[in-house]
Amino acid sequence: MKRALIVIDVQNVYFAEGLKVVYPAGSFENILKVMDEAASRGIPIVVIQHSAITPLSKGFQKGSESWMLHPQIERRKRDILIEKTFPGSFTGTILESWLWERQVDTVVIAGYMTQMCCDTTARQAFHLGFAVEFLSDATGTLAFSNPAGSVTAEELHRAILVTQAMRFSKVMTTKQWLANL
Repeated sequence: MKRALIVIDVQNVYFAEGLKVVYPAGSFENILKVMDEAASRGIPIVVIQHSAITPLSKGFQKGSESWMLHPQIERRKRDILIEKTFPGSFTGTILESWLWERQVDTVVIAGYMTQMCCDTTARQAFHLGFAVEFLSDATGTLAFSNPAGSVTAEELHRAILVTQAMRFSKVMTTKQWLANL
């Protein structure tokens, strides 16, 4: 098994009011922990950064403060930074070819938002033939309310983890993942 850690959209927008990730507590610290451990073990680290394709997408305007990677992510070791414009990290990017060129067969999902970019990327990876490890406490989200209804951050996060574990991913905690290395 050859792994690569994919750190998705850990950008300043998710640390500010409006889209602040609140669940699970400690997700950011766990992201840093898995990045550091991956770096120390020579596991390739892919950092993904989302950019808006329209001016209507607030928070992800390329070059803005909210678009920038969190400073602690920016200064950590990474093997490649990939910009994406859709929820899936494989759509319109070089991620798939980059992974196959390095003979990676297992991707590890960490980052934000559990139900959007993390879930989509994990499903894409599964469809492309990769094994997927989804880190339950190194991904995160917040509560949402829209015309379809409302959901707490905990409910939303748990629903995605349950769905991922049904078919797409091996869902595990940071502690479990570190113990399996």
